[in-house]
Amino acid sequence: MTDMIPLSQAHCIPRRGDEHRLAEARVREMLSQVAGWELVEEGRALRRTFRFPDFHRTMSFVNALAHMANREDHHPDLGVHYDRCVVRYSTHDVGGLSENDFICAARASALDT
Repeated sequence: MTDMIPLSQAHCIPRRGDEHRLAEARVREMLSQVAGWELVEEGRALRRTFRFPDFHRTMSFVNALAHMANREDHHPDLGVHYDRCVVRYSTHDVGGLSENDFICAARASALDT
């Protein structure tokens, strides 16, 4: 589905079970579409640190991210600090990375423009 439209414009769909866990080759392919994100936890999660000049801008980003996560029904783990927010995506229901993680990573990156 997301091969036809940019990830940042795609929407999440519910994904449960191992059949929705992305194979390593597909993970690598999709990783190239989300600049600034890295694989962590032996390739089972995506992470990126977003940096801001002050707490107000950090919290503005966090609030926008929370709104997007609720709309997509796919929620990240967050580490919120004065001048940065660490965002981590993984799909617990598939035991690793799903297409939803990459969709939300692209959408999170779009918030930082």
